Amino acid sequence: MSKTMKALVLDEHGDLDRLHVVADKPVPAVSAGHVVIRVGASSFNYHDVFTVNGMPGIKVPLPVVIGLDLAGTIREIGEGVEGWEVGDRVLINPLKPDVGLMGEMVDGGMAEYALVDARQLIRLPAAVSFEQAAALPVAYGTAHRMLITHKTVKAGDRVLILGASGGVGTACVILAKLLGAEVIACAGSDEKGERLKALGADHVINYRDTDFSKWAIGKYGKPQRRTHEGGVDVVINFTGGDTWLPSLKCIKRGGTLLVCGATAGHDPKEDLRYVWSFELNIKGSNSFYEDNLVGLLDLIAEGKIDPIIDRVLPLEQAAEGLALIRDREVLGKVVVTP
Repeated sequence: MSKTMKALVLDEHGDLDRLHVVADKPVPAVSAGHVVIRVGASSFNYHDVFTVNGMPGIKVPLPVVIGLDLAGTIREIGEGVEGWEVGDRVLINPLKPDVGLMGEMVDGGMAEYALVDARQLIRLPAAVSFEQAAALPVAYGTAHRMLITHKTVKAGDRVLILGASGGVGTACVILAKLLGAEVIACAGSDEKGERLKALGADHVINYRDTDFSKWAIGKYGKPQRRTHEGGVDVVINFTGGDTWLPSLKCIKRGGTLLVCGATAGHDPKEDLRYVWSFELNIKGSNSFYEDNLVGLLDLIAEGKIDPIIDRVLPLEQAAEGLALIRDREVLGKVVVTP
């Protein structure tokens, strides 16, 4: 094994031009309780854009190799690690115990090698590729917890998904269809809408020229206070901002507004009258756990789902891939193979 490696490094916060690929970063030395992984694939999330820009209240120890999601093969095993062997294929839970996220508080997956706490290792089924596995943790894990762990969607539900073309959004489309829901997917272009239909979405809305709330009311009727007629059963909203109040207006009595983030603003205009008048449920869901990732790997191995990957890029083009995510020009995940 070489003593140096290629890696995508962030030296200081700013725009994406602060990212650069180096070819001489030292390969991490194995330590007690850890393993060194030869990265097979890594993937980006919108969180990586925030990491590059800098987030209030989070002090990232720079320089850092970015990339939360990764899968690969164990190359070295440190003292005290049991149950694993060199050559084992693994998915990495991005959350390092007692430290924080990989790619933020410690070096992440956009490199040829990564040092990983053995407690983060999840065995990879033979039927699951590195690219499929690397697409999972943050986006699909978040969606799995929100829909399946919390049991928020059932067969026959009308589920409206905002931001349906991104990583979390496409995961929600796939899982909601798996659960038997009628899916309304909102995206920012007709082209994305057609691709979401091909994924199984029953209806698509281009939110740039159509008010999603008015569309839902026109399609299903205005929600009623005394009956359960009209509206949708569930709105999945991780955008916040100006989309929050319109979301409340199109949910049926007793329906649910699911939230796991707020990419467009965390302090939206609110109208509590809709919450009490229509007996709405506001359900938060935070992150993911190991059981979510194991469950997703099983679903892939069983042929029930296949993560949506927009493109696979070499490490040298990784920053370009993150720019596509920032500019919302992809459908699903951008995967990098270092």
